[in-house]
Amino acid sequence: MLEHIPIEDILFLDIETVPQTSTFAELDDMGKILWEAKAAYWNNSGQTTEEVYGKAGIYAEFGKIVCISIGYTHMQADGKLAFRTKSCYGDNEALLLHEFVAILDRFAGKKGIRLCAHNGKEFDFPYISRRMLIHGISLPTIFDLAGKKPWEVTFLDTMELWKFGDYKHYTSLKLLAHIFHIPSPKDDIDGSQVAKVYWEDKDLLRIVHYCEKDVLTIAQLFLKYQGKELIAPENVSSATSF
Repeated sequence: MLEHIPIEDILFLDIETVPQTSTFAELDDMGKILWEAKAAYWNNSGQTTEEVYGKAGIYAEFGKIVCISIGYTHMQADGKLAFRTKSCYGDNEALLLHEFVAILDRFAGKKGIRLCAHNGKEFDFPYISRRMLIHGISLPTIFDLAGKKPWEVTFLDTMELWKFGDYKHYTSLKLLAHIFHIPSPKDDIDGSQVAKVYWEDKDLLRIVHYCEKDVLTIAQLFLKYQGKELIAPENVSSATSF
């Protein structure tokens, strides 16, 4: 499966998002009205609109990106596959998005480059695109899907690949890591805790570390799909630049 796609031509990524304000009360009047309308569609938990505001980060209109982690594989001199990660993170979303675009530009000249994320087609890729437009950032060519044929879109999605055409099927990265015997990326926090860690604990570096582990897990899962061996822990590194 997927043997025709060289893993060296793939940039793996994951994003972490949080609500734009720490609490519902901090929204302006119109923001509160619009969040109430949005939450009314799905909130059947019995919680108030204010109480479910912690989930606002999953919506690009009410959330923001605080970390984008990118990773790629390369062959070492000893013939073993290695993995390198780089994260764009911070409180200023526009700055981290510009940094992310700069990284994409460095890889843009490489023919056949692809982006891969878990549930990326439903979440990561559209979220990044929407937040870029909100900040007035021109979409990189790889994100500009307008007018493209389906076969011209170079996004890969490890969750979609696992569906095998079953469009109703959802499988978490944690579950796939478990069944493929990949070390779990969820050994510290999970996605539901990111907003608290950011707004209350103010521990952004903890979120970055978590995000980078997710990116590595996505790459490891892709290797499993290809029937190949996992990347050894000693061959994984984090970089300040690519």
